[in-house]
Amino acid sequence: MSCYRLRTDQWERIKELLPGKASDRGVTARDNRLFVEAVLWIARTGAPWRDLPETYGHWHRVYVRYNRWSRKGVWLQIMASLAADADLEHLMVGGSIVRVHQHGAAKKHVRTPKPWASPEAD
Repeated sequence: MSCYRLRTDQWERIKELLPGKASDRGVTARDNRLFVEAVLWIARTGAPWRDLPETYGHWHRVYVRYNRWSRKGVWLQIMASLAADADLEHLMVGGSIVRVHQHGAAKKHVRTPKPWASPEAD
């Protein structure tokens, strides 16, 4: 789990952008950093939400909060803030080395000749 943790300098850069601070109206978030790390775990592993380790909290609550932040544009603000520290070797994935899941590939269409279009029918 340690490889999915935010560095302290990254956390310091984004923590004031996150909803749920003590200065915000409404409910104060319990642990924004753990939540962001849970989302990073999902993003890095490509695992479904249901496979989120329990140490990050219940997967459904994490997903609902992620979705709420997405609609509010919080993730766009976070990415814009972190873009100044573009560590691109962790972000680039070459399409030549990534395999498509078997259900993600396009179906092969076998063309069958129509009986009325065949030259032998004349």
